[in-house]
Amino acid sequence: MEKQIMHVKEIRRAIVVLAVFVVLAGCGYDLQGMGLATPAGVRTIAVTILENRTSESGIETVFTGDLTYEFTRSKVLRVVNKNTADAVLSGSIASLTVDTISHTASYASDERRVTVTLNLALRRADGKVIWSDTALSDREVFRVDSSDKLETQSKRRAAIETISERLAEKIHTRILQDF
Repeated sequence: MEKQIMHVKEIRRAIVVLAVFVVLAGCGYDLQGMGLATPAGVRTIAVTILENRTSESGIETVFTGDLTYEFTRSKVLRVVNKNTADAVLSGSIASLTVDTISHTASYASDERRVTVTLNLALRRADGKVIWSDTALSDREVFRVDSSDKLETQSKRRAAIETISERLAEKIHTRILQDF
């Protein structure tokens, strides 16, 4: 039952991300004049599905979707498929850890912190690396509901999604500010 609920949530998220892409395609949102520049000769980018090296199933689609959304939203680089891109952003979700950061009086977990680390590289079509970060990480705290494991799992997933959104913004900015 729990797997079905998580699967439905993943499908809903994919539909929402797709709808956002369609809506934003018609918007005039632009970051010109914001100090962001593209690498020489790079006008298009592809974002490949990140390799998931963690035990958390499905997060590769969350992180890849958020990265794609950031580049699509900004319109600084046009997002295209891998075969026609000037540069390809690829990498892996290297780790996901969950640590207890506070306890109740009975030593049960009260709050936990999830930390995600990514290894990414942006390569030109010829394979030359033009940007990379091998230890990009972020963390988020979530509350534990000792009486409802499903609720705790939902809060954990929401924390991972928050991390994904923040890291996507950070990666987008770092790639474009380095040039």
